[in-house]
Amino acid sequence: MRSLLTFALLALLQPALCHAAPDEAPEGFQSLFNGTDLTDWIIPEGDNDHWKVLDGVIDYDSQSEATGDKNLWTAKEYGDFELKIDWRLKRTTGFYDVPYVLPDGSYVLDADGKKVTHPMPNADSGIYLRGESKYQLNIWCWPIGSGEMYGVRNNPATDPEVRAGVTPKLKADNPIGEWNTFHITMKGDRLTVVLNDHTVIENALIPGIPETGKLALQHHGGKRPDGTFSPASSLVQFRNIFIKEL
Repeated sequence: MRSLLTFALLALLQPALCHAAPDEAPEGFQSLFNGTDLTDWIIPEGDNDHWKVLDGVIDYDSQSEATGDKNLWTAKEYGDFELKIDWRLKRTTGFYDVPYVLPDGSYVLDADGKKVTHPMPNADSGIYLRGESKYQLNIWCWPIGSGEMYGVRNNPATDPEVRAGVTPKLKADNPIGEWNTFHITMKGDRLTVVLNDHTVIENALIPGIPETGKLALQHHGGKRPDGTFSPASSLVQFRNIFIKEL
């Protein structure tokens, strides 16, 4: 009888155990995710429930059916802010020819001037700052690590000092499947990114970034005609999203 009662109690508790309640907002911060629905966010029109809340986290399967922009944007615009956000890549989606990035933001080249690459398991997402994809902090599996601003570093016309500034000082990512925490500070045209308590970008100059704009959680990749995922798809989750306007 006791075992039956125990089983029944566990069955009743199971949903509660699986649903991860969000942490309390740190002092001075406001929550951007309530753990229940996507209030404060704009779901892409025609998405068809691919951006969703699952067990208390924002879950994305990289298969939005929206015909236009597939990213998940905040309803509000932000200027100067601190953003704390947990994220994890659920799994990799195939092998991607990953280039090697040097500390100055340039690529390792071979004798013919072509990028040296190596196929590696990969997945790919990111966070857009102030309304534009150019100002995206990458979330991925590259050896350079997450937190870089790809749209700035990858532009060869950008000043070398600026490119170096948005290149991570170290790879601070946890293994695939584990949670990570960004603490992002955007003040004027200066960016600092702390990943898992390690400063990967410090007071980097971001020329031309708008004064205000929405934040977005990035769609990337998706399924190919044969039904398999491209090797840079955003099978990703987010939780504990807190912002403080400065």
